[in-house]
Parts: sequence; C-alpha cells; structure tokens
Amino acid sequence: MMNEHYLWVEKYRPQCLEDYIGNTHLKEKIQRCLDSNDIPHLLFYGKPGTGKTTLAKLLVNYIECDYLYVNASDERRIDDIRDKIKTFASSVGFKPLKVVVLDEADFMPNLSQAALRNLMETFSQHTRFILTCNYVERIIEPIQSRCQLYKIVPPSKRDVANTLTTILDKESITYDVTDLATIINSHYPDIRQVINSTQRQIIKSKVELDKTSVIDIDYKRTLLSLLNTTNSFQTIRQLITDNSVTDYAELYRFLYDSIDDFAKNKTSECIIIIAEGQYRDATVVDKEINFMSMIVQLLNKLERL
Repeated sequence: MMNEHYLWVEKYRPQCLEDYIGNTHLKEKIQRCLDSNDIPHLLFYGKPGTGKTTLAKLLVNYIECDYLYVNASDERRIDDIRDKIKTFASSVGFKPLKVVVLDEADFMPNLSQAALRNLMETFSQHTRFILTCNYVERIIEPIQSRCQLYKIVPPSKRDVANTLTTILDKESITYDVTDLATIINSHYPDIRQVINSTQRQIIKSKVELDKTSVIDIDYKRTLLSLLNTTNSFQTIRQLITDNSVTDYAELYRFLYDSIDDFAKNKTSECIIIIAEGQYRDATVVDKEINFMSMIVQLLNKLERL
C-alpha cells in the first residue's frame, strides 16, 4: 500500500551517471571524478528541478566516502555551520574521504557563508564540499573561487518526455500524449514538477488531466495584460495564487525585461520598485506577500490601483 503513494521523483531518481539525463558536457568530467575516487570542491548552479541535487547525491553514492547532507534552507545559521559541519569534518572517518553536500546554499546569509569558507580551508585535505544553488550570484566570491563551478543545463523537452513516458510505462499507467505535452510545457524546465504533477493526476491507472491544476502556460503574459488594466490588483493576486508560483526571482526578471510593455512613461521609477522587491525576496519569509507588495507599488506608480 505504501508503494502506491511512493514519490516517483525519489523512486526514479537516477542512481548512475548513464541514467542522468542532459548535461552531456558535464558527464565526462564527473566520470573522471568517479574513476579517481576524488573530487574538488564543486558548485552546481541552475534553475530549480534540473538535477543539481541528483548529481550531488550520485557522486557521493559512487565515491568511497563518508558524507553529510545539509539543506541550507533549513540550517543556515552560523551555529549550524560551525557545529554540525565542523563536527563532521573534524571527526575521524572510516573512509579515505569526507564529503559535505550543502543543498540550496544560496539561502545561507553572508556571515554563514564566511564561516563555511573557513571550514573549506581548514579541512580541505580530507573533506570536500559540494554546493548546489539556484542563483550563483548569491554565493560569496571567496567560496566561488574555491570551487569548480558547473551550470546545470535543463535537458530538452524531448528528453523530459522520454523520461516521463518511461516512468509511466514501468508503472503501467495509460496516458494521452497531448496531456503529457501540456504538463511538460507548463512546468518545464523543472523536471521534478513535471513528474510530481503527472503523478498527482493519475486516477485508476490513467493520467486524467485536470486543466485547473496545471499552471497556465501564458500566466506571465496575463500578468502583463493585467498591469495595463485599472483596478486589477485582486485579479493579479488570484493569478499568482492559482499558478502556485515558487520562483519569484524569475518573475522579477521577466517584469524587468518587459518593462516597456506596461510602464512606457515611468520606466525608471518602476525599475527601482522591481529592484527593491527583488532585493527583499532574498531575505523575506513569505515571498508571495513580498511580491504582491511590489505589485501594489507598481500599480500605484502607474496610477492603476
């Protein structure tokens, strides 16, 4: 009964380099690490759900090492870094190498990153660090300079589709190809979201697409249209909620790139508002509230509230 509810994203996480889709430019370099049973400090960066954590876990599973996994979005205080990671790195191990996997490292404040840098220097002889992040610009330069940086590029939609159909076939799930295309187009390049969304919409061993639960592909364009409309705040708020937006940083960039479409006469003022919202996004607890606060400021400036 438990297997019925097992998350596919974990069940079918690639366990070997051959099963890892995309990033062929990187596989040869990773294979050399596996062959030598050693790695440098590594920093994988790129969009959410594209395989950064999977690659990090694949590495530590195939290298003879003791490893510690830390999610920096949960444990980002200086004390967490000093205590948990230092205790692991300084203790006696049973294998020739220790590896610390620090997931979502861009959530760490600069002071915690500075503490991490010191640990990377102190224990570099026998401890390696693998960091993953969505936004490499949030990682302080001293850490970047100590790591080999690799951008994780999303696999093609064709590769994602092949992976998804392989999973469905193994699970004996029937499906309509056009429904899978809708799901992939809605969530791409986030492979994790593609798989999770598909699994959620299975009824009696068949993918039954619920159009209301799939992200509107054109919701960003809808947002631009609403910004050109008077009294649209409530509609924008509902749009953001309905589409379960998680990557607000991408939305800030989209608004900046599209600034001339909704703020032709007040471009400079609106850029400042977007920049302030983006700056706060890195530290606030509730990113949706912060984003909607920025929308209020934009609509006020455009006299459309």
